[in-house]
Amino acid sequence: MEFTTIRFEVSDGVARLILNRPDKLNSFTGEMHAELRVALDRVQADRSIRVLVLSGAGRAFSAGQDLADPDMQAIAGHQPDIGNIVEKNYKPLVLRLQNLRVPTLAAVNGIAAGAGASVALACDLVVATQSASFLQAFSKIGLIPDTGGTWFLPQRVGMARAMGLALLADKLPAAKAAEWGLIWECVADDAFAARIDALAAQLAALPTKALVRTRQAMHAAPGHTLEQQLSFEGGFMRELGWSADYAEGVAAFMEKRAPKFTGD
Repeated sequence: MEFTTIRFEVSDGVARLILNRPDKLNSFTGEMHAELRVALDRVQADRSIRVLVLSGAGRAFSAGQDLADPDMQAIAGHQPDIGNIVEKNYKPLVLRLQNLRVPTLAAVNGIAAGAGASVALACDLVVATQSASFLQAFSKIGLIPDTGGTWFLPQRVGMARAMGLALLADKLPAAKAAEWGLIWECVADDAFAARIDALAAQLAALPTKALVRTRQAMHAAPGHTLEQQLSFEGGFMRELGWSADYAEGVAAFMEKRAPKFTGD
């Protein structure tokens, strides 16, 4: 499949998925969602890939849904079923990112608004440039934060800050987003590319399955009692304790050398 709205590259265990509609601030369309599904299928199938980096071309990460997309237009005077668009496109995208077999890194190089912000937050780590910002713009057009926004925001920054961001639709600068714990790190613009490369290489060299099980365990915790979570952790520890990467990690520690993990 030839991509027209995204770019997809794989090198040294790192898959780079770039939203590529810079003239439209990388806003989402039905076509882009279809291409994203194909690209994520490739990530899932290619065992050489150890990390996914998601970014945007040009001066934005993503401005969210393209309101000019055909799916968003009224037909014969009837407004589109936006809920159906969420179910068809955004729900599968967020769940796919949350369940991918490799860790995910969102490289937010500019504005991340609406669904664009939520897609970034669906990744395991979010790193943004100093000039980037996050915006929940839904209240300005009579909607609610979707694409998991009402789930991610309160969990990351607490109910008071989440409600303020959603109701007032004010831009949140990347530095404050990092201070609030919404994202992992805010980086100077001129150091951003090198920092993303370094983080991607670091994640690609780590034991992939352990990173993904860490994600799964943390996401499961809010729905568990402490006792249940301890048992849940025990199940993953049992599985990982039989893995090749665990054996390599222990051997490298005992031999005082750097481990060479394979993701197995």
